[in-house]
Amino acid sequence: MEHTNQILEARRYVANAKTILKEKAVKDGDYYTDSKYIKMAGHTLWTGCLVALDYALKIKHSKGRRVDIKDYQTAASKRSKKLLTMVNSGYNTMHLYMGYDGEKDYSLSQGGIKTANNIIDWCEANS
Repeated sequence: MEHTNQILEARRYVANAKTILKEKAVKDGDYYTDSKYIKMAGHTLWTGCLVALDYALKIKHSKGRRVDIKDYQTAASKRSKKLLTMVNSGYNTMHLYMGYDGEKDYSLSQGGIKTANNIIDWCEANS
């Protein structure tokens, strides 16, 4: 039951990020107009990935902040080179480009959603 709950929770984050992009970010051609909502969506996507990764990779947290990205990279590299590639790509796209930079490129956001779904799918199949 824990498996299903964690994967469903991760997918809920992705759905929420898609809603933010669709309803708030305002797409104009190939770009969004408001970086504030890109940042919100990026953080939401990345959080969903972390929920799935925490479960699949058995990552334990101490009190306070989440573990460093290096901890996720190390754990992913022990399981799958493909997963490590997805984690690195997801971190860059969702966390840095979207979450911090608020990159307005529509195709980048769509790539972030695709990578998030790929990470969650991998976690569902391999946990």
